[in-house]
Amino acid sequence: MILSPASEDEACELVRARSASRSPVRIIGANTRSAIDPTDGDLLATTELTGIVDYDPSEMVMTARAGTALADIEAAVSEKGQFLAFEPIDLGPVLGTAGRSTIGGVMATNSSGPARFVNGAARDHLLGLRFINGAGEIIRAGGRVMKNVTGLDLPKLLAGSRGELGLITEVTFKVLPRPQTSSTLVLSCDDDAHAAKAMAAALRLPLSVSGAAFVPDDLAGRVMIGNLPEEGAVLLRMEGLTASVKERAEKMRVAMAPFGHVAIADHEASITMWNTIRHAIPFSVDRKSFVWRISLPAMSAHRFVAAIRREVKANVFYDWQGSLVWMETSEGLDAQLVRTEIAKAGGGHAVLVRARSRLDSRSFDPPSLPLLALSQRIKAALDPQTIFNPTF
Repeated sequence: MILSPASEDEACELVRARSASRSPVRIIGANTRSAIDPTDGDLLATTELTGIVDYDPSEMVMTARAGTALADIEAAVSEKGQFLAFEPIDLGPVLGTAGRSTIGGVMATNSSGPARFVNGAARDHLLGLRFINGAGEIIRAGGRVMKNVTGLDLPKLLAGSRGELGLITEVTFKVLPRPQTSSTLVLSCDDDAHAAKAMAAALRLPLSVSGAAFVPDDLAGRVMIGNLPEEGAVLLRMEGLTASVKERAEKMRVAMAPFGHVAIADHEASITMWNTIRHAIPFSVDRKSFVWRISLPAMSAHRFVAAIRREVKANVFYDWQGSLVWMETSEGLDAQLVRTEIAKAGGGHAVLVRARSRLDSRSFDPPSLPLLALSQRIKAALDPQTIFNPTF
């Protein structure tokens, strides 16, 4: 059953009824991330809770209802020369799901793209929200400006909670001026460890890199465009005013020359390549494979990948200066193997994004006992009847 309340009040009534009968529901936006949601049961959708409530470009703040399509929000801010600096990810192409990603889903999953390591995650741009707790009560937390810290911790908790703590109905978030132009330095590279060193060296330079990724040989043909060679490469993005970007790109070219052959992609090519990386498009070809999203220390991620490749064939590319590994395997991985190799690499976080059947992604990355206890206490306070996306 799909429940799609037409208003916040109607949503409250539905939640109160579910709480009274102790009948769980799975909260969704447009259900574009269904393949990574481990919970079954009836669905409570925000698809009717749509619309931009308030947008003042001069204040660079927008308020929108949770079911508003991300594409509509990005179009609205783009008209005013602004953008969502955390670059939210749309996994529709990878998962093969229909519909359009929603801003509520973005915040509920803390969806953040290539610029996260410089601009922060989605939760860092979230100023306030309205949500319905497990008792069917409307709670407003945060405000329209960062200096209004009243209730700010609740938005941080809800961001990334995947609907387990409440039904988000409205969000208020920052937007920023869109960069005038962008340019990407393409450094030819065929070795994961060498790429990690090159990215580390680039990020130590005062050249304001806003994207750092490594695409190995076997995936280069799915990312490189135009006259760029279809070979493994480190991608280093610089954005801003045209004159500044041109100057920084030239300085980066000189600095990176000792690491290998260097080419520079123009604005249009840069946008296309980074959107491909942002939405993990290289892994949208074969939807029968397994796709993993793994966060690790940047300088040891390649060792984790090497260990996994000793067990199974894996295609990978790296984002966030190498600390985010997107991995595709033709077969599943043993949960203990993943945990062991993550620990050896210095700790991290693994999520199974796509599988051949519905699997509990958390089983590959269970929380520590203290964190689990804390999560259970927060869950009990906001959803005492455990009706929202129960996974504990």
